[in-house]
Amino acid sequence: MYSEKVMDHFAHPRNVGEIENANAVGEVGNAKCGDIMKIYMDIEDNVIKDVKFKTFGCGAAIATSSMATEMVKGKTVDEALKLTNKAVMEALDGLPPEKIHCSVLAEEAIASAIKDYKQRNGELAADEPTGCTGCCSSCHLHDEENQ
Repeated sequence: MYSEKVMDHFAHPRNVGEIENANAVGEVGNAKCGDIMKIYMDIEDNVIKDVKFKTFGCGAAIATSSMATEMVKGKTVDEALKLTNKAVMEALDGLPPEKIHCSVLAEEAIASAIKDYKQRNGELAADEPTGCTGCCSSCHLHDEENQ
């Protein structure tokens, strides 16, 4: 069963569409379920001025895309990179266990668009990883959590 917020964002998604001449575009997909999310951003002075999405997938995929775009609009790039799938799920008052992957895709799509933005602006090499891969403890990304 979906929450009222999930149903609202599915029935009335926010920020649907494409930004012409977007300076940040990210696309992710899940081969298991077939969901595909594409995020477009207009970033000025490191602030996300506008964000839109196109999602091919189930109601939960559309709802998480809608909520994630609402959550990052007006934020700085660094603030948007901190968006987690857990935060998206909480904002939607939860998702069924079998739909949690949709919130993960939303988080990954935002990160993918920001990676594209940083690459376009010479802030990141094309092959440089972004975010935590969970592979080690030497990156210090989780120092605040461990204190």
